[in-house]
Amino acid sequence: MRILFVGDEAVFPASLVELVSELGADWTVESCADGGTAMARVSASPLDVVVVGPGLPDMPAATLLGQVRTLRAEASRVAVIDGGQTPPTRIIGMAHRFLPTPLAPELLLEAIGSLEELRDLLGNPLLRERIGRVEQLPSPPQLYLRLMNALETDEHTSATDIARLVSGDPAIAAKVLQLCNSAYFSNGRTITDLRAAVTRLGIATLRDLVLASEVFSLPGAAGVDRSALQQRALVASRLAKRMLPESSAELGATAALLADIGLLLPGVRDERQPLVDGDDRPGHAEAGAYLLGLWGLPMPIIEAVAFHRAPSRSSTRSFWVTGAVHVAMALAAGEEPDEAYLSRTGVLSRLGDWRDYAESLSATPMAA
Repeated sequence: MRILFVGDEAVFPASLVELVSELGADWTVESCADGGTAMARVSASPLDVVVVGPGLPDMPAATLLGQVRTLRAEASRVAVIDGGQTPPTRIIGMAHRFLPTPLAPELLLEAIGSLEELRDLLGNPLLRERIGRVEQLPSPPQLYLRLMNALETDEHTSATDIARLVSGDPAIAAKVLQLCNSAYFSNGRTITDLRAAVTRLGIATLRDLVLASEVFSLPGAAGVDRSALQQRALVASRLAKRMLPESSAELGATAALLADIGLLLPGVRDERQPLVDGDDRPGHAEAGAYLLGLWGLPMPIIEAVAFHRAPSRSSTRSFWVTGAVHVAMALAAGEEPDEAYLSRTGVLSRLGDWRDYAESLSATPMAA
């Protein structure tokens, strides 16, 4: 994998660049201090990952990232931003991944390693190039990621802490409360504030409602019925969670919630529709998985999204997250799951119960 660091030594110390170079057996690492030199390097030959620091001496980071997108659309673009801040408006949409300063070695290595895993999983250069050229590629769901970071770094994060985080984005907070008060979640009991939502629904459900509210508010392809897409996603999320053991239930719930995110991207093909001769657009499942990989979501979620239409393609041979998302999305959409796959993974006998549960969920209105 070919990696280029762009920025001064204050952001990318020589020791850090050397560490990256030594740890990846097939990683070729280069660095330069300014945008002009980086542009010449980008023009000269292909790159896989470009990591751009803040405060370049000769041009804004967003300008360089935009040029990388034009010249090397297949390259993954990572922006390093001042720690703890929301990404600057000009960079949102230009970068696939954001990392904070000071740049922790383990965080950088995890990001580069996950991008390599993503390329191994979805080894389609044409797909990478097409997704890379999308000019309004949705930026990562910032509130969801901040919430996940708070939960991962402090096991004592309270309902009040979570409510405070969510209330920092009034538009998302309003959407979350609207979903909380739908008959689907509230069971007829009014939820009046975010702290009550956390207490009553639990952290995991509140987290997924934040994710749904952000994802289905993204700008994207015209003509998509976002309401129907969101309803199907929420039904599938509940279904997938029920199908899996507690240790992986949350992975399944999140993967099902995001399984059709590719339909929000322009220039993709809805894989539920018959394939037309000559239509070479990427399918929405792989396109969505690639986007989630760029955002840095866990690999089991990415794999489940990529292969939920064809679970036999998954590297996981047992019925796990990919299988649960396949069944959940099929039942939520009124389709039939792949019974040969379910028989091979030993869960076909459970399909009737899952179908009954799906029908009960689909009969429940989402909106208040």
